[in-house]
Amino acid sequence: MPTWKSRGLRGSALEEMINYSNEKYKESKIALVQKIPTPIKPIEIDNSTRHITLAYFEQKSTVDYIGAVQGFPVCFDAKECNSDTFALANIHIHQFEFMESFENQGGVAFIILDFTHRNEIYYIPFAKIKEFFDRMNSGGRKSFKIDELNKDFILHSHSGVPVHYLEGLEKDLESRKNNN
Repeated sequence: MPTWKSRGLRGSALEEMINYSNEKYKESKIALVQKIPTPIKPIEIDNSTRHITLAYFEQKSTVDYIGAVQGFPVCFDAKECNSDTFALANIHIHQFEFMESFENQGGVAFIILDFTHRNEIYYIPFAKIKEFFDRMNSGGRKSFKIDELNKDFILHSHSGVPVHYLEGLEKDLESRKNNN
């Protein structure tokens, strides 16, 4: 079973911004998207602070977020990277398979990736993620570079929403419509 100690809160700054964005979307009645908790089993607890100091994941998680945006089912995962190259190993195969199945059922799957060293957050459509996985599975690179991403999908804050991913979703849906 996978265990964690110090790596347990990776990505929490991005997730906090997304959680706040989701609250703003909910208040505006334009989306209902929730964080999916990862079930863990505590092994060690520091009795003085009541904090879990060692645990293991009870089961594989799917993605970080799932919900609906004005009738569109959405699911996505939040990732962080501190270089210009992102290893596909950071997207677990069960996450990829879940997103692929979600898309096959008519939903929209994507990744929100924060290149922390650049202070740039990207919306990456599932089709692009699949393209990178297909390349890897054909013997190509096991990562992708920031230069391979469409700059039109850089996310910005807007009207008090720190990670306005609905702009990326809108561009993704428009691209799908134009390609059909």
